[in-house]
Amino acid sequence: MSKAIIALEDGTIFQGKKFAGSGEAFGEIVFNTSMTGYQEILTDPSYCGQIVTMTYPLIGNYGVNDEDIESRSIFASGLIVSEYSRIYNNWRAKKSLAEYLEEYNKIGIHEIDTRAITLHIRDKGAMKCVISTENDNADELIQKAKSTTGLNGIDLASTVSTDKSYKWASTHDQKKYNVAVIDCGIKLNQLRILQKLGCDVTVFPSSTKIEEILKINPQGIFISNGPGDPAGANKITELVKDLILTKIPLFGICFGHQMLSLALGADSFKLKFGHRGGNQPIQDLRTSKVEIASHNHGFCIDANSIDKKNLEITHLNLNDNTVAGIKHKHQPLFCVQYHPEAAPGPRDPYYLFEEFIDLIEDYK
Repeated sequence: MSKAIIALEDGTIFQGKKFAGSGEAFGEIVFNTSMTGYQEILTDPSYCGQIVTMTYPLIGNYGVNDEDIESRSIFASGLIVSEYSRIYNNWRAKKSLAEYLEEYNKIGIHEIDTRAITLHIRDKGAMKCVISTENDNADELIQKAKSTTGLNGIDLASTVSTDKSYKWASTHDQKKYNVAVIDCGIKLNQLRILQKLGCDVTVFPSSTKIEEILKINPQGIFISNGPGDPAGANKITELVKDLILTKIPLFGICFGHQMLSLALGADSFKLKFGHRGGNQPIQDLRTSKVEIASHNHGFCIDANSIDKKNLEITHLNLNDNTVAGIKHKHQPLFCVQYHPEAAPGPRDPYYLFEEFIDLIEDYK
């Protein structure tokens, strides 16, 4: 295994060894606190443009299977772990994590102090970086990291969205609800859950005109998760504004939450190091109950910018009291800043999909 270098834009250098891929990869370095689920994390389109550091010390021990893929590709720019398990063992496993990364020409590096990386990010904030297996000139790599675009102001959701609309293959016997899904970087488990709840799902690119969406006469509209800066996705925000005017029941997750909030006049801001992992505490302010949920976002909605006359804050992240959910007081519309579909993560917030179905039922 050859040497690998991580260079951050602030001049910090970490050294390790590669276990998959070669060359250079660029992105914003972030950390994820999940103990399992590396395959779902890598294939979550929300990680487009990011290099993921796993805080759990041993990664790869159960390999990769065919069931836990959340999209058509690996979207994370690279993977950093403390120790890569060269031996994997699981009855569903088809290949090793290293083989999987190699298939998609992604770099995986280990034998690095991921605790030090995580503490540095928590102290200084998420930042641009480059990982390299071919260049050991630290100064050159630091300059490369500084010169990259980063995530601020960038519309990545449009780049990861599907190219054309499609019907989600359903095996449900009774298709009760006709639902349009706006793909901003969707995870497949969201579609699986909608299917399980009896939805006949049509997935649309985020660039679709509202006229095309309304042609299927949807009874509900779902806006998915996705990557990048919500303030940079103006075209998607304009589409969502049009969707709100239809008064068709709307449900948004993560990036979808941000799109709905911005369309309703709120502002977004960049979190210092984001929320990424499967163990974030969320309080439902309507019931005072606390749930543990999966997160992956680097931007958030400013509570002070929310129109309190028409919108109600329904959920809070208890780690930092940021907005984790809102609903409209007069229209069938709600959204959350986390991932109730899990994959990976706890299933505590599954009820939100059921609330979406109830909303469709109320407005049929």
